[in-house]
Amino acid sequence: MTNPDPIPARLAALKTTPTPELKKQWRELFETEPPAFNRRYLESRLAYRIQELAYGGLKPETMRRLEALGEQLDGGSIAKRRTRADVKPIAGTRLIREWQGVEHTVTVMQDGFEWQGRPYGSLSAVARAITGTRWNGLVFFGLKSQGRRT
Repeated sequence: MTNPDPIPARLAALKTTPTPELKKQWRELFETEPPAFNRRYLESRLAYRIQELAYGGLKPETMRRLEALGEQLDGGSIAKRRTRADVKPIAGTRLIREWQGVEHTVTVMQDGFEWQGRPYGSLSAVARAITGTRWNGLVFFGLKSQGRRT
């Protein structure tokens, strides 16, 4: 008789695991402090890492292909790779932020952002609509650490 695979159960348990426990698992699996992103981000990265450790990571061929694609974009320049020309995420990206127990989803559009079916010119405007106070939108949505330049 074979034992059932424990990984699917472990992944399912992430949804109901308290946030402090998710952060503890992060420290164990990544050997770093967890980022200050929302809960859904922690869950998804932990799920990937658990599977990566159990079943293996990307295949070497996939890694080579990704490296080749990256070099087409930046010519292999580490400095260019670390410098972002635009801090706005790619159109179609969904940003998720929990605020006071409510999950808010913002869609990045070609010419701005959309939240609750309404267009906004900036992430800061969305953050202000959600919180009622002024925020740096990149900081509010975890795209930039407070006090650190991207």
